[in-house]
Amino acid sequence: MSKPQRGRSQSARSRIAAQQAEQRRKDQRRRILAVGGIAVALLAVVGIIIGALVSRSTPSQQAATSGPLPAGVQANLTVPASTLAAVGIGSSSTGFLKPVTGSALTSGGKPEMLYIGAEWCPYCAAERWAMAVALSRFGSFTPLNGIHSSSTDVYPNTATLTFYRATYTSKYLVFTPVENQDVNHNPLVTTTSAQQGTWAKYDPPGDSYPFIDIGNRFIAATTYNPQVLQGLTWSQIATDLHNPSSAVAQGAVGSANLFTAAICKITGNAPASVCTAAPIPALQAHL
Repeated sequence: MSKPQRGRSQSARSRIAAQQAEQRRKDQRRRILAVGGIAVALLAVVGIIIGALVSRSTPSQQAATSGPLPAGVQANLTVPASTLAAVGIGSSSTGFLKPVTGSALTSGGKPEMLYIGAEWCPYCAAERWAMAVALSRFGSFTPLNGIHSSSTDVYPNTATLTFYRATYTSKYLVFTPVENQDVNHNPLVTTTSAQQGTWAKYDPPGDSYPFIDIGNRFIAATTYNPQVLQGLTWSQIATDLHNPSSAVAQGAVGSANLFTAAICKITGNAPASVCTAAPIPALQAHL
């Protein structure tokens, strides 16, 4: 091969090599762009999924938010004497109150009722209605807020009240509510060492909700089935409290009568207007 031919051949090989290198660079860029496109698409899909999950969770988050009760709900916690008498013990039972012995639980010279619960707890959700009805016979609450129990527990999103930051005033007893955790299981109100000791003594190891101590004379936890509140709004529950034949009244008002009878035991049957009214004397005879 002559020298000119060799030069032309080398030049051709150089051009081919350069073209091949350029082609490799183009292929590499295409691959990078393709991978980037896939990544962007995946991120978009993930974003859509997260958005959908957030959207689905919004109702339960809204349900769990504490806020003022609808008009008339708190007023309906004062149940007429005729309804209380008609319900009697309802679907509750005197067996749900456990008699205990020990030093009287008092505060400021008055008998004390201690409640330890959690805002997420569905059983606490049910008991708050009964306690609020009973306690409204002995004193008054500052405006109570409404919440819903956890959306992921049994009896999800049960409409209820919260005693968090509530104030109760009574001439006859002290009511001490401790909402230990919020609806997301985060710490809310910490028990004192004395409260924790009482809780552990009467409900060892002192970590189950709800815990209701009426003057260290009676201990209660669940006194009726929260199922009767399922699917109802605050207003519907409050209205049903006044209907003796409703499942709500049979549960919540029946338990309220049970709590009332126990409270009358620690207040020395004061006030007489409450403690001598039907069905309280009859219930006290079985406690």
